[in-house]
Amino acid sequence: MHVKKGDLVQVIAGKDKGAKGHVIATLPREDRVVVEGINMIKKHTKETHQGPRGAKTGGVQTMEAPIHVSNVKKLKDEKRDDKPAAKKADDKADETGEDS
Repeated sequence: MHVKKGDLVQVIAGKDKGAKGHVIATLPREDRVVVEGINMIKKHTKETHQGPRGAKTGGVQTMEAPIHVSNVKKLKDEKRDDKPAAKKADDKADETGEDS
């Protein structure tokens, strides 16, 4: 997959075409990604009394649904620096094998 969690992406196809957001989760087996604020669905949940913390309230929840990875394009993120670290002058001595 060409994107990973935390990447800034833009949707290039579908109902949310042109929208931008960060990848929340990746599903590599299904070739899908979950992007924040994109492909929002309403999920109806039933109230349950099971689980370690007791009752869970029911109702309608709005959440992101996964979209296919081919429908997103990775964008350059201003915060991240994907370039390798610049070499320092001290590294030159390591290349020659001499000790200072």
